[in-house]
Amino acid sequence: MNLEILLIAVGLAMDAAAVSMAIGARHKNIGRTAILKPSAMFGFFQGLMPLIGFVVALSFAGIVETYDHYISFVILAALGLKMIYEGFGEDNEEKEVGLGLRLLTVLAIATSIDALAVGVTLAFLNQNIFLSALIIAAVTFVISAFSVVIGHKIGEKLESKAEIFGGIVLVLIGSKILLEHLRFI
Repeated sequence: MNLEILLIAVGLAMDAAAVSMAIGARHKNIGRTAILKPSAMFGFFQGLMPLIGFVVALSFAGIVETYDHYISFVILAALGLKMIYEGFGEDNEEKEVGLGLRLLTVLAIATSIDALAVGVTLAFLNQNIFLSALIIAAVTFVISAFSVVIGHKIGEKLESKAEIFGGIVLVLIGSKILLEHLRFI
C-alpha cells in the first residue's frame, strides 16, 4: 500500500504545487526562505490533515465533504483575484511580495482540505496513518520546493505579468476544486 500512498501523496500535492509556482512567480529574488517557508507550510498541513481526518473519521466526514470545496474556492479565488488586480497596478516592478505566516497558513489549509478526506478514507482502510501522513508531507514538501523554483523561472520570463499569472492559477485551482466536488469535472 506504500506505493498507493505515494501516488495519493503526489495527487494531493498538485494543488500545493500550483500555488507554490504562483508564489515563486511573484518573487523577484528567490532564496532559501522563499523556497523552504511555503514548502514547509504546505508539507506540514498536507501531513496534518490526514491525521485530523483519521481521528474524526466518521463524525466529521459529512461536514467536510459538504463544505470543503466552497471554503477552498472562496479562499483561493479571493486571493487570486487580489493578485490579478495588483498585477495590473502601475508599480509592479518595484514590489517584492512578502508571504506572512497568516497568508501561508490560509493557503496551506485551502490546498490541503482534500487531505482531510483522505485521512477519513485511510481510517476505513486500516492504514498506518503516521507513515501515510509522513509520506504525504514529505512528497508535498519536495514537490512544493521544486514548484517555487519553477514558478520563479516562469516569473522571470513573464516579468510584470507574473502576478497576474499567479492570480489566474489560484482562481483556476479554486474553480477546479469547486467543479470537481459539484461533479462537473
